[in-house]
Amino acid sequence: MTINDIINKFDLSQHPEGGYFKETYRSSGSIANENLSTEFIGDRNYSTGIYFLLTSDSFSAFHKINQDEMWHFYLGTTLKLHMISPEGKYSYVLIGNDILNNEVPQFVVPAQYWFAAEVIQGNSFAFTGCTVAPGFDFKDFVLPERKELIQLFPQHKEVITRLTHS
Repeated sequence: MTINDIINKFDLSQHPEGGYFKETYRSSGSIANENLSTEFIGDRNYSTGIYFLLTSDSFSAFHKINQDEMWHFYLGTTLKLHMISPEGKYSYVLIGNDILNNEVPQFVVPAQYWFAAEVIQGNSFAFTGCTVAPGFDFKDFVLPERKELIQLFPQHKEVITRLTHS
């Protein structure tokens, strides 16, 4: 199976942060804005889900959302997910199916963490899914400029520079 096979089979589109995606689920129920924390503007569906394909030719740039985001590994090679907590602590996790070598098939990025992802093996891809609750809305999506993120976390300049677009 090739990258183009997956893009065509699942009708994926380019994602603003990098990679390709398609929304696959949006709950019919919603949470009223007054029942959400102050970071949210407007109502949110209970949950949303997407397919997400990342290739070794690109990366998912550092961004953050107001919700927890659960990643699910489906196919391909290992994905390295980089995170910076709101307090500035850097960490990463390897998402894949080689569980004997500390890869995990599922992982939750906590709300408000800055995160980016990359495929660590050349000439390959990682086909994953992401579930967000409360449901994703682009109003919750922050894709910072490189200099803005470096000003917040100068100690992580190297990884921020490598995994931001401008």
